[in-house]
Amino acid sequence: MVDTHTHLYDPSFCADGESPSDAVRRALEAGVEKMVLPGCLYADLSLMYKLKGEFPDNVYLAAGLHPTELPKEGVAEELEKIAARLREHTADFVGVGEIGIDLYWDKSRREEQMAVFERQCGWAAELGLPVIIHCREGLDETLEVLHGLPKLPQGVFHSFSGAGADIERILSVGDFYFGINGIVTFKNSGLRQVLPSIPADRLLLETDSPYLAPVPKRGRRNESAYLPFTAACIAETLGTTVESISSQTTANARRLFRL
Repeated sequence: MVDTHTHLYDPSFCADGESPSDAVRRALEAGVEKMVLPGCLYADLSLMYKLKGEFPDNVYLAAGLHPTELPKEGVAEELEKIAARLREHTADFVGVGEIGIDLYWDKSRREEQMAVFERQCGWAAELGLPVIIHCREGLDETLEVLHGLPKLPQGVFHSFSGAGADIERILSVGDFYFGINGIVTFKNSGLRQVLPSIPADRLLLETDSPYLAPVPKRGRRNESAYLPFTAACIAETLGTTVESISSQTTANARRLFRL
């Protein structure tokens, strides 16, 4: 299996004598062979590189500025640092992200978020990398930016939890995938009803650890080792096997991120 979105470098994995390396080892033991680590800030990269150095065949990196992490001052400088790293060390990365639009917490920086998202999509197109899109209560704005790009990169709508109509809108814009995580296992989630609308060759598995732990681990710190629980729920929902879901989503991840 491939966890296409996991923040194993998060400080929560450095508590109680643990290290992010321990979390990677647990994932490998659980059958999760590859993990994509998206960055949210330039400062994340040092820990991400450390994990990549320890597990070069299992850990892959992406870099970007998350919409809820825009600094109050110095946005341009933060972007320049990330862009420089991506341009100077493109081979180190499999994507640009985590980037996008989030209007759930704060709508006051809507236009700024859109501008930052557009700029980072431009890097992805320039470098031939896919984008990892965070979209929370901002689909209209996200699609507006994508529609206006002179060159559209491939990408994934991470932590997708939208409706069937949203899938149609997204696919009408370009070559996008859909990352499904522990939300699909939640009792009141409507995502299971939407799953059949996602084309099999556009489905990706993810955890978004340390967030959104799947049932039966809900309420705990999430980690990549829990990915099989999400795969099992998807398989049951679609009336297929975990092996089939694992094989299909692994092929999809390899194709998008060139793993």
